[in-house]
Amino acid sequence: MESRTALSSRLDSPRLADSFGRVVNYLRVSVTDRCNLRCMYCRPVQDFKAIEHSDILSYEEYLRIIKLAVPLGLSKIRLTGGEPLARRGFHRFLDEVMKAAPGMDVRLTTNGTLLAGQAKTLAGLGLKAVNISLDSLDPETFHRITGADLFHQARSSIDECLEAGIRVKVNAVALKGLNDHELPAFLELARTHPLDMRFIEFMPIGGDTLWDDTLYWPASDILERAGQLAELSPVVYGDEGHGPARMWQIAGGQGRLGVISGLSGHYCLTCNRLRLTCDGRLRPCLYSDTEYRLRPLLRSEKSSDGKVLEVLRRALARKPMGHKLLAERGRRGVCAKSMTSIGG
Repeated sequence: MESRTALSSRLDSPRLADSFGRVVNYLRVSVTDRCNLRCMYCRPVQDFKAIEHSDILSYEEYLRIIKLAVPLGLSKIRLTGGEPLARRGFHRFLDEVMKAAPGMDVRLTTNGTLLAGQAKTLAGLGLKAVNISLDSLDPETFHRITGADLFHQARSSIDECLEAGIRVKVNAVALKGLNDHELPAFLELARTHPLDMRFIEFMPIGGDTLWDDTLYWPASDILERAGQLAELSPVVYGDEGHGPARMWQIAGGQGRLGVISGLSGHYCLTCNRLRLTCDGRLRPCLYSDTEYRLRPLLRSEKSSDGKVLEVLRRALARKPMGHKLLAERGRRGVCAKSMTSIGG
């Protein structure tokens, strides 16, 4: 337990840091919990109830938080959901974020199905990178995983973004028995296109999660098989560090292969992120349902920016080590909230 003196010192620090000394410079902002897909690993329950519109933060409220956080060392903002492009006025909001955080690394996470015809506009607003979820290169399997027959829309969005000069990371949740046989096709996608193809281990997020051992395809197995299909060389990072993905160059290829081993090989020691849910809650750790409410402060006439910042700092000061929570609770429903409500 951190002492009162140490906590006070940390709250007064000019940068965002937690009790383990991890400097947080990455804010994930969920602009909606609504999505036009129903992916089995994200929102599997049939009785999912979206958050009431009145409880969703306004774009102006998001911008207030972002403007307060930028001077504290924030360097990266990820706009996510749900599906962010499903929210009306998103382009205007992105433009305002770019103005509020000039020079900031602002990125978008999307399922790509609503992106058609928008890549050039997004690039014109200053967006330089996008993460596109694509769990299968087969339309039928895509439909089975996502609950929607929208594969071709998602796939074409990758080409559209690349043509617009936007850097693309393709994310596929690794699902044994569903998309593991497609590894050669995914490798070929990375070999022939200048993009990062990343496999994310299926994690037991959500009280009604469908996670189980039969679907779990660990990163070690992915890399072993990929090494048999292509010559891979690990990407070496400098002092600037990197996110949770471990990346490999593909010999003779334009793109790279990556794995995010959130279950088999935690990256908590270097976690540099904080999540803001669409209903105005700060979530310091993906695996913990402990959240700190900002919406009441943002909507109170008596609240000041100082009070908002105090909540932000206190949330970070109590940021836990997620892998310990995972070990304590086992591999089923490590937290009650679903991914679509947390924010990708």
